[in-house]
Amino acid sequence: MQFPESWLRAWANPEIDSQTLAHRLTMAGLEVEEAAPYAPPFAGVVVARIVSVADHPNADKLHVCQVDDGSGTPLQIVCGAPNAAAGLVVPLARIGAELPGGMKIGPVKMRGVESFGMLCSARELGLSQDHAGLLELSAQLVPGTDIRAALRLDDTIFTIKLTPNRADCLSIQGVAREVAALTGCVLQTPPVPEIDVTLQDRLPVNVQAPDLCGRFAGRIVRGVNARAQTPDWMKARLERAGQRSVSALVDISNYVMLELGRPTHVFDLQRIRGGLTVRWAREGEQLQLLNEQTVTLTPDVGVIGTGDTLESLAGIMGGLASAVTLDTTDVFLEAAFWWPEAIMGRPRRYKLTSEAGHRFERGVDFSTIPAHLDIMTRLILDICGGQAGPVDDQIIRLPTREPVRMRLSRCARVLGIQLSAGQVATVFGSLGFDFRQDGDDFWVTPPAARFDLGIEEDLIEEVARIYGFDQIPDLPPMAPARMRVQPEVLRGPHALRAGMAALDYQEVINFSFVEEAWEQNYCGNAQPIRLLNPIASQLAVMRSSLIGGLLANIAHNARHRQTRVRVFELGRVFARDASVADGALAVAGVAQPTHLAAAAWGPAVPEQWGEASRPVDFFDVKRDLQSLLGAQAAGLRCEVASHPALHPGRSARLLLDGRAIGWIGEVHPRWAQALDLPHAPVVFELDTAAIATQPFPQPVELSRQPVVIRDLAVWVDAALPWQAVLDTLEHQIAADEALAVVKDIKLFDIWRDSSSAEQRSLALRFWFQGQDATLDDRQIEYCMQRLIDALTRVHGARLRT
Repeated sequence: MQFPESWLRAWANPEIDSQTLAHRLTMAGLEVEEAAPYAPPFAGVVVARIVSVADHPNADKLHVCQVDDGSGTPLQIVCGAPNAAAGLVVPLARIGAELPGGMKIGPVKMRGVESFGMLCSARELGLSQDHAGLLELSAQLVPGTDIRAALRLDDTIFTIKLTPNRADCLSIQGVAREVAALTGCVLQTPPVPEIDVTLQDRLPVNVQAPDLCGRFAGRIVRGVNARAQTPDWMKARLERAGQRSVSALVDISNYVMLELGRPTHVFDLQRIRGGLTVRWAREGEQLQLLNEQTVTLTPDVGVIGTGDTLESLAGIMGGLASAVTLDTTDVFLEAAFWWPEAIMGRPRRYKLTSEAGHRFERGVDFSTIPAHLDIMTRLILDICGGQAGPVDDQIIRLPTREPVRMRLSRCARVLGIQLSAGQVATVFGSLGFDFRQDGDDFWVTPPAARFDLGIEEDLIEEVARIYGFDQIPDLPPMAPARMRVQPEVLRGPHALRAGMAALDYQEVINFSFVEEAWEQNYCGNAQPIRLLNPIASQLAVMRSSLIGGLLANIAHNARHRQTRVRVFELGRVFARDASVADGALAVAGVAQPTHLAAAAWGPAVPEQWGEASRPVDFFDVKRDLQSLLGAQAAGLRCEVASHPALHPGRSARLLLDGRAIGWIGEVHPRWAQALDLPHAPVVFELDTAAIATQPFPQPVELSRQPVVIRDLAVWVDAALPWQAVLDTLEHQIAADEALAVVKDIKLFDIWRDSSSAEQRSLALRFWFQGQDATLDDRQIEYCMQRLIDALTRVHGARLRT
């Protein structure tokens, strides 16, 4: 909102300078973005009247003017302005004057004719960009008067940035109320004028939508002169507030809006057939607005019509059909209260910039409509003449103003300072609030102009604003410094993210709602949880797995020529579970566990000279998962199982200490083909609750004895998994104390004989180490024999010779 300081001080004139006033407003929540002088600095420019104009003897486009500058002796000025004429009152820069930009005026000779000064355009004085001709001044100004005083150029233009809740300050009156409350100066409210009603004409108005219009007032004025000139003082205020002058009737309407915050509309009465109807629009109706834009309406948009013809977009913009022109003689003045909910969003829907809509969607005072209509009528009668009829004021349904309670103790807790009941009462009184005090409780009835006062905190904010935020001590909060022990066994989401990032994965965040096809294809979920109001038709169900989002990320990167992608996501998934009760983080019947999923695609390592390129495989991702689990990896097992999204034979169910926690494997070829990927990504997904607690590190004594290594090759069934062999050996080691010296077992070779497809040879390597003494051959041979016996007994293994 932009306005001149002089207009504000006509309402409230505190004894402080412009910068202090801007600071006080800013600290009260009305942020002054800019306080700039209206006119740049210049000196030596006075009002002058052109006495005569003659053609220049040596130039076709120059004139020789005799100018009265109030000194008693006419000055000769050479001027090239096309509008220079005898009798015109214009600015004159005398000899010695200094104009904006540092230009100094001295006597010059132009084409052989002397010139003692310069007649100025608005651009040359820095008042506007208009340089088509001389700046024409009022004929009432006296020659010789300093132009800055004559035009009141020593003014400051304030630009205020208002928050959406402060619609009451979208006017000079509203800002002046704030200034009076902040500084204690007198609020100069002009009296409501008496209007001589000389006509009894009324225009019937039928309000059919009480949820659109709560109050409607209007009056007929006949015999107006629409060609009357807008007074200079009104033009000046409008221009300095960013409004251009259009015509007297339009200017008066804009002036009332800017000064009082009351948007109004002026109808050409001759263009209205019958009465007016206030209603909701019908589907498909069209209206041509004042800006000549034609809009197609829907039933949630309010209109003012006459018969089947629409005259105005209610609370937003008038229609072209009933707009006033310079030939208008009879008008109907309208002022109404439109419910904010009925206006919100409508101007933006039609890409309209509407000062009225900007105010009405935030809330406009509904109690002062007749008074503001009288003020507007008086301006029209004084400027344009005419005869006024009575005000027809219909009250349909107005907002209720319920008292709001504010506790003094609550105010002290929120603000951090102790204010007395008298100080709070002074604040409420300065704001013009109607309140009563009950002990330390205040019951405030919000004024009709304040739609932002509804709860206790709103009143506390008012106290803080007027008391002064800068008077509230800037004290840091005091709290005991307690050293909290870092939980070493807990692995939270931040630790998981850091671990995945250290493994060269990048985090992604996908929508929790996904395509229904993903749930069916990747999860085998035929009945996913559906959204009642999806943001897009394809994102209609809640995800039960993170894999679909990661595959979409990889496909997107592949289409953009990325050859290596490693991504992970930590987020919630959603599944039906009748055992889940309603809670803070759950909905009844819906489980919402947090999962961690990762996907790798492309080369196993970035392109380099030291290692040949190969696609990432199952074991690369399994190694990453083991690195993430750390000590927990000892209890991790991969069990053969089938998953809808994964390749059979190249995927497994993840078990941790015997409990199923997720899946790992290569994506099924048909899904890789559907995503147009040349080779399949490898993914894993697990429940983070299963790995949230990790074993506490336990110190052990390191052996100083040498390590003994033995190799063993055995024949086993070709279908026997290596995990089963390893389980048998570990079970035997745990059951026999003598085998405690076995420290590690690795499978380092698998060999098949072409003549025997039913069996395969497994080559194992064992590491032995004693704790207190060096192991001898007898002990090693005993341990090896015990391990061979276990394999023979359980799996029918036989030594390979």
